[in-house]
Amino acid sequence: MSNDAALVDPLAWQPLRPPSLTEMESVANAIFQQLPVVFREQCADLVIQVDDFATAEVLDHMGIENPFHLLGLFQGIGLPFRSESAPMMPNMIWLYRRPILSYWAAHKDTLGAVIAHVLVHELGHHFGFSDDGMEALETQADPRRDR
Repeated sequence: MSNDAALVDPLAWQPLRPPSLTEMESVANAIFQQLPVVFREQCADLVIQVDDFATAEVLDHMGIENPFHLLGLFQGIGLPFRSESAPMMPNMIWLYRRPILSYWAAHKDTLGAVIAHVLVHELGHHFGFSDDGMEALETQADPRRDR
């Protein structure tokens, strides 16, 4: 499958080599574009960033010793908790490539499904969703999933 095919169906990533940071970011952005417009519109200032691992500072702050145990991270103030009176930095979602690849290698899900799951979970924090809300959003992000 070519990289172009992964952009058409981001859940179908199947090359024989793992995606680069840029390729994984493209897949994450394609997954994001499949979300309902009402959600995307509320993410105008949201930045999605892919890095190999979380920084040592982030891991220390979260009390995580093994960098492979953190697949993604939401940084910022969730929409329900924002104040109009104070200027804010944009919210960020970090996807960590190496832990995601490690998780993918150990499970039966497609790489795109793993990326979608992590992305949607972190988007849930942006929206202040409960776990049930995150599950509903993930279902909408995966057009092949039973509804």
